[in-house]
Amino acid sequence: MNRLFVLGTGHAGVTKCFNTCFALANENNEYLLVDAGGGNGILTALEKVGIDLTEIHHVFVSHKHSDHLLGIVWIIRMIASSMLSGQYHDNLKIYCHEELINNIITLVESTLDEKLTDLIGNRIILVPVTDGQSKNLIGQNFTFFDIHSTKVKQFGFTVQLSNGKVLTFLGDEPFNQLCKRYVLNSDWLLCEAFCLYDDREKFKPYEKHHSTVKDACELAAHLNAKNLVLWHTEDTNITHRKELYTAEGKKYYCGNLYVPDDLNVITL
Repeated sequence: MNRLFVLGTGHAGVTKCFNTCFALANENNEYLLVDAGGGNGILTALEKVGIDLTEIHHVFVSHKHSDHLLGIVWIIRMIASSMLSGQYHDNLKIYCHEELINNIITLVESTLDEKLTDLIGNRIILVPVTDGQSKNLIGQNFTFFDIHSTKVKQFGFTVQLSNGKVLTFLGDEPFNQLCKRYVLNSDWLLCEAFCLYDDREKFKPYEKHHSTVKDACELAAHLNAKNLVLWHTEDTNITHRKELYTAEGKKYYCGNLYVPDDLNVITL
């Protein structure tokens, strides 16, 4: 059974939920962690959904913004410590675009002890991925692609799951038509929705180069996505976020619409 573990659902400035990050699991309970949020809250989220750090051997980091990158320091710190104590018996591979490798190395070398950072390049391997490159991870075929960000270089991916379904992660910016061949007809589309369209004047998503619920749902309909997951949102009314986002989204999208909370698990 393929599962999506929702570790966080919020944008960079949220306080009532964690920053958007998630883990994919195959039927053998092998995990790929995607982004790590903005701090050590990633450790709490993983613990609450029952994923032990010793079970994570693959991580994908989409881009260098703090709400996606800073948590990787804690992942490396804790896994490196487990390696040194003999509790982590495999290697950790971190996949990202080439420019991001230097950002990660600089970040961990400036914050972690040398005995931990000495494992980078030995048992903690930073693996560059390029636009259109495919890799088999956790027994599934991932294809990484440049989302053509207007802010910083960012990659997403599409993956053919072991059950034959296709899942696409668009990153945290609006869709670019240059990525259409990777995204069209996905069974699962993971898409940012900064706020309701009705709240666009309040949150100004377009100034931040983000989408509204309406935009994301119209996109999913246009791309013929069967299932749509909305996240990377504001959290001012998080208690009613699911019902509000669903109500607006259903006006523009007829597929299965998911507005998860932190720690939800979705069967794919």
